[in-house]
Amino acid sequence: MADYAHSDHASRSREEKARRLAAYVWARGISGPELLELPAAQRRKLARAADTNPPSTDETWQVVARLLGEKDAWAERNPGHPAARRERSDEKILWVKPPVKPWE
Repeated sequence: MADYAHSDHASRSREEKARRLAAYVWARGISGPELLELPAAQRRKLARAADTNPPSTDETWQVVARLLGEKDAWAERNPGHPAARRERSDEKILWVKPPVKPWE
């Protein structure tokens, strides 16, 4: 019996979905580690906001996180390039909440 999840078609499909998600997430200033820390329900909402069916496995989210790291490194090396600008970083707060500072 063939294992679809690890077939060439599934790998291409997973990579395509991961690229769409990474583009959406990166524009909002969310890093790979921040993405992986989000609860599964929050990641599903994020995928839907990106007009993408939520990944059914964590494997796709791992690919997204890797792509985000690669894009961050590229943007750091090419700061003047238009594609190195995050167009929607103000929306990060909708997905990743800053840590609550304790009262002093």
